[in-house]
Amino acid sequence: MTMIEIRNVTKRYGAAAVVDGVSMSVEKGSITVIVGTSGSGKSTLMRMINRLVPITEGQIFVAGQNVMDVPATDLRRKIGYAIQGHGLFPHRTVAQNIATVPELLGWDAARTAGRVDELLGLFNLDPASFAEKYPHQLSGGQQQRVGVARALAAEPELLLMDEPFGALDPVIRGKAQDDLLAIQKQFGTTVILVTHDMDEAFHLGNQIAVMSEGRLLQCSTPEKILTDPADPFVQQLTGTSDRALKLMSLLPLKASMAPAKTGLPYALPQSISLRDALAEMIWQGVEEAAVQDADRAPVGSISMTRLLELGRKA
Repeated sequence: MTMIEIRNVTKRYGAAAVVDGVSMSVEKGSITVIVGTSGSGKSTLMRMINRLVPITEGQIFVAGQNVMDVPATDLRRKIGYAIQGHGLFPHRTVAQNIATVPELLGWDAARTAGRVDELLGLFNLDPASFAEKYPHQLSGGQQQRVGVARALAAEPELLLMDEPFGALDPVIRGKAQDDLLAIQKQFGTTVILVTHDMDEAFHLGNQIAVMSEGRLLQCSTPEKILTDPADPFVQQLTGTSDRALKLMSLLPLKASMAPAKTGLPYALPQSISLRDALAEMIWQGVEEAAVQDADRAPVGSISMTRLLELGRKA
């Protein structure tokens, strides 16, 4: 089911087209990452979805409804929005920040408080410790979690994120990305995320939209972007030196394993990627490993020879 349909959308400032005739669709419950260099039009395109930027030409539909047929304030209350720097209100507590949109929607106090506690718990922020704190009392990673929790507070079907992890250091950034994947899977939220970081795009996206100079160059799965780039700029953006490893990080081990064997000295979970399997086997110094399901039952095996062969093919 399609959640967002963007049809030939253009944004002009004077004679300059910042977004130039872009068409794409986003499936319900998926994560679409819009990536490109600075000035490519990626943030402008996303902000036209919730009408923070007016559309010059074209149409955008959310859940089958033209966004121009909905009052802007009503539209935005139904769409979560998280930005770099988190945009938290400095003089409101964490609980008050998260409760902002539910209060605007007229939720009663008990429902609002329950939602605040639920989201704090999901983001591993103990309500007893964090609910009454103010943003300046939080670390950057904690502020980021509160920003996303606030965007999710009114249970939106659609979440827009503009460079939400850009200010975080690499270690915290990786954890924040994993948090997002876990929460998105739990709620089934449709996410559109803007970034300039291709590694982030490959880690998060079910589909990746590559933009340059206002134009959409390609909108495809991560695998397609890597193996069949539609434009030289797309190929340059994805990089060539570690293309095989990037592709291996997208391929599940369980799809490439051989039949189960007995007596193997080490076991890997079937849920990991080929890249993670390769890294783990090199670290452990094993030539062959068993593959187990979530209950640690043997379901297959994988050899270093097989992994290297798959990497060369990638």
